[in-house]
Amino acid sequence: MFKKIRNKVNGAVLSVKTAIANKRAEGYVDSGVKILIAVVIGALLLAGLYVLFNSTIMLSVTSKIQELFNYKG
Repeated sequence: MFKKIRNKVNGAVLSVKTAIANKRAEGYVDSGVKILIAVVIGALLLAGLYVLFNSTIMLSVTSKIQELFNYKG
């Protein structure tokens, strides 16, 4: 009975030592920060495209279309 308990405790100690010695450093916080950075960069990119399309591209397209249909022969 004591041998069984000692084996379980040794197994638990070994698993704790293995977890502490692990040097991968890929945890939940790391992944969360990466996802957050990706979302922020994506939002900034979309906002920039929205401003570009509304202020520059759509105005020039609209004026060119109006010039095409504004034919006074």
